[in-house]
Amino acid sequence: MSAINEALRAAAEQFGTPLYVYDAASITRQYQKLTTAFTSHPTRFFYACKALTNVAILRHVLSLGSGLDCVSINEVKLGLHAGFAPENILFTPNSVTFEELTEAKNLGVNLNIDNISLLERFGAAFGGSYPVCVRLNPHIEAGGNYKVQTGHIDSKFGISIHQLRHLERVVKSTGLHVRGLHMHTGSEIKDVGVFLRGLAVLFDAAGRFPDLDFLDLGSGFKVPYKPGDTETDISSLGQQVAAAFATFEQEYGRPLECWFEPGKYLVSEAGYLLVSVAVVKQTTATVFAGVNSGFNHLIRPMFYDSYHHISNLSNPAGAERLYTVVGNICETDTFAWDRLLPEIHENDLLAFHNAGAYGFEMSSSFNSRTRPAEVLLPEDGPLRLIRQRQTFEDLLAGQLA
Repeated sequence: MSAINEALRAAAEQFGTPLYVYDAASITRQYQKLTTAFTSHPTRFFYACKALTNVAILRHVLSLGSGLDCVSINEVKLGLHAGFAPENILFTPNSVTFEELTEAKNLGVNLNIDNISLLERFGAAFGGSYPVCVRLNPHIEAGGNYKVQTGHIDSKFGISIHQLRHLERVVKSTGLHVRGLHMHTGSEIKDVGVFLRGLAVLFDAAGRFPDLDFLDLGSGFKVPYKPGDTETDISSLGQQVAAAFATFEQEYGRPLECWFEPGKYLVSEAGYLLVSVAVVKQTTATVFAGVNSGFNHLIRPMFYDSYHHISNLSNPAGAERLYTVVGNICETDTFAWDRLLPEIHENDLLAFHNAGAYGFEMSSSFNSRTRPAEVLLPEDGPLRLIRQRQTFEDLLAGQLA
């Protein structure tokens, strides 16, 4: 059995199930792949912490040299609590109140504003005294699941590239200092050409803003979910982005940094959800493996129809049989239909792979079932509990009789 499987079994034995486990070494490897791929041009990475906000994970990412991308004021506060300097935090909200934007400004972080209304209010209130970044909608479909596309024409995110003249008027009339332009087209981008098309859009818009310091390409790097699955060719992307910047900077007249906001790319493969098989139930059509979890702990298969590889850690070499793996929620919460798995018995330990991104983060206490504990497998040292398992008393917290 591999070292990671042994560690997962040990974690389940020590902390029980259901349980989230994160491999710090995996996060480090992913970050190093990025920094190696983009050595040819000044590039900064801001971990998109919406994927996983546990403070222990934030501190590990900080130790690697990453900045932090946040989408809510509480994520900003978590980042500051974890030790990130304000200048290394990028706040990229949407549909927030002006008061939340102002609070982030008062905390001193980088602001990325994605609508003209807030830009007008911000410019009227603060003029050019506090530089901002502007999020554009490039009208580029990134491919993959439409639910995770954010750059198409009907997206709520960003200011349409067809509104650039309006944007210019707002900047001129209020004196806003625009120091960065941003775009993000979505997740699961296999084709590096999507990033290059987006970069061309940013280059075209950048000519209208003479005081830029950076262009931000968001993220969306694809990670593999199953054996043989493809991933974004980071090395090729790094080379092509560097070449494109070098050409554009000659025209622009000054160097610009390139920014990215990887989230899933850093933590997805690092995470595992460990569950125990409560029942094996055979019907006239299907053999169900019912586990002590549900979409309240891992909603991605039901919400995005996403695939998560499943390992039977108790019987890894068993004969393969077809199972439909389901949870214990009073809704259809199927993790996998008709999946070939090593023979499953009641009380077996199963591991859902690629559970680090949007696993615990999107969990809930639906059906009044408690959230799992979280454990970190450090690069050195023993397993470490980084979030206690939720209790019944936690369900009552905040309720008023």
